[in-house]
Amino acid sequence: MAGGSLRDFKRRISSIKNTQQITKAMKMVAAAKLRKAQERAESSRPYTETLQSTMARVAAYSGDVSHPLLAVREDVVKAGYIVISSDRGMCGAYNTNIIKAANEKMAFDEQERKIVPSIVAVGKKARDFYRKRVGLDAEYINLGDNVAYADAREIAGFVMDAYEQEELDEVYVVYSKFINAIRQVPTVVKILPIETEEDQSEQEQAQEANWDYIFEPSAEELMVTILPKYVANLIYHAMMEGKASEMGAKMTAMDNATKNAKELIESLTLVMNKARQAAITDELLDIVGGSEALKKGGK
Repeated sequence: MAGGSLRDFKRRISSIKNTQQITKAMKMVAAAKLRKAQERAESSRPYTETLQSTMARVAAYSGDVSHPLLAVREDVVKAGYIVISSDRGMCGAYNTNIIKAANEKMAFDEQERKIVPSIVAVGKKARDFYRKRVGLDAEYINLGDNVAYADAREIAGFVMDAYEQEELDEVYVVYSKFINAIRQVPTVVKILPIETEEDQSEQEQAQEANWDYIFEPSAEELMVTILPKYVANLIYHAMMEGKASEMGAKMTAMDNATKNAKELIESLTLVMNKARQAAITDELLDIVGGSEALKKGGK
């Protein structure tokens, strides 16, 4: 257990210490990025909620507006799934959970509703997973850590064109909703056809107070203008929630990796010390044994 084994232990401990330094640095980087991503995701929620309520309010006063994005198909043949993942790994089960949620939704739609799935992958992990399994209609990768509205608008334009041309009959977005650095919830949201339910409380309150909204331009024109922006905003919000979730998962994963490295170093150090003590004990026994043999030989 002497020289060579001890050198092996020291080499392994040194290697793990280097890895620990890397995971610690990655945790700090992820924590810094998480603060920015979390602020952006949380600040976008009020805007998204207000836009949804505005949509419902305008829809309540716009009458029967005819628009391709509002068309509900009776026979749904093909559905599109926008799966938002990360471009890189090292973020625990983040991508696995998103892909699992997407697969469960697709499996249900295939078995229960006989719908053919179509994938729009956002991020390399989703692209790599579905490329050989389901096939891709489109892929958007290397979008960076700062989510850009232009990217969301491009994705929205692709799915809206496919929906208007009846290449897709429904569109869903699958992403991870950010709760905190430890918890992220995989979420599936239907974005097409746009479902505009009338806000009953708003209507009742308006009737009781004799409110009469004045729209300029008309409610119908506003509805047609807001619809594409509404779809783009839903995708943009999902991408920001996903980015915050990714950074939270990465920070947690790197923290766990750093702690595991510390435990492994302590364990290997303990084993190495035991091996060193055993080697020293063997050498002492050899010395004592040799000394006893010399004494007996001298007599």
